[in-house]
Amino acid sequence: MLGALALPLVSATAATAAPASVPSTMPTVRACERPDPWSVGTQAVAIRSKASAESTWFDILSRGHRFTVHKISGNWHFIKDTVTGAKGWGSGSYVYRNVRMCLN
Repeated sequence: MLGALALPLVSATAATAAPASVPSTMPTVRACERPDPWSVGTQAVAIRSKASAESTWFDILSRGHRFTVHKISGNWHFIKDTVTGAKGWGSGSYVYRNVRMCLN
């Protein structure tokens, strides 16, 4: 006959953790901390099919044109023209972004 094994009942108290402190609002970004939009630093920059000066160009962005940069490879920026939708590579020597600095 097998003997019955009696285990004592142990009561455990529920674990409680202190609530994490969560800020009531997200920190705001001051205007002087936001980067300016991308710009063309010369009269025009060629948009190319590959990140190479030997690659064929198919579009040109002129000074003041609006565009976004999606990735950077070396000194080349993958650009999307926000007006025409054209996408391609532009030289980082001619495309830049002003950086602001907060003085206070």
